[in-house]
Amino acid sequence: MHAATRLDAALELADWRRRTAATYAMVRSLAVDDPLQAHAVWVQERDELFASHPASPLTADARADFAGLDVAPYDPAYRFEVEVEPAGQQRLDLTTDTDGVVGFDRVGTVRLGHLGVLTLWSLRGYGGGLFLPVRDALAGRGTFGGGRYLLDTVKGADLGCDHVGRLVVDLNFAYNPSCAYDPTWSCPLATRANTLAVEVPVGERHPALP
Repeated sequence: MHAATRLDAALELADWRRRTAATYAMVRSLAVDDPLQAHAVWVQERDELFASHPASPLTADARADFAGLDVAPYDPAYRFEVEVEPAGQQRLDLTTDTDGVVGFDRVGTVRLGHLGVLTLWSLRGYGGGLFLPVRDALAGRGTFGGGRYLLDTVKGADLGCDHVGRLVVDLNFAYNPSCAYDPTWSCPLATRANTLAVEVPVGERHPALP
């Protein structure tokens, strides 16, 4: 890749993450009183980024026909404020084509009512950050087959905590990794530890690609 091209790509990615972090800052503020409004802002901001930002994961063909992401209506039953429960030490190394081996350490688990339990990971290495993917029983049908992301704080996707320090996990904000839109991306995906046996019909649904 030419040096100027690399520079442009780096600056574009930095701006994408900056705007993503700003969106989630608005979401956290609004969700204190009105999670429904917070969700509407999140959908609108993501639609604008996908449609117009140079770092959008949409291919040129998909962007030409883009009319908005397919996101289910907000359902408050899928918002949880949870304690992170201790879990034994475990390391997870996921191989990607673009970033090599991405390492994670298990830092605990979160219990989402009757839906089940997910493992909460910390990104190992510089930057750190919490990572919480999910794969549900609709995967490959109504939701992306590789699963979706709930939290990825190193990239700004952070729903924060409630007033007593419990982690906010709202499945209405589940979103597809970039590889769902462009196979040239290679993303860490949910493993068995982050798979739910039930359907999760909220959040971003399976992308309709040209």
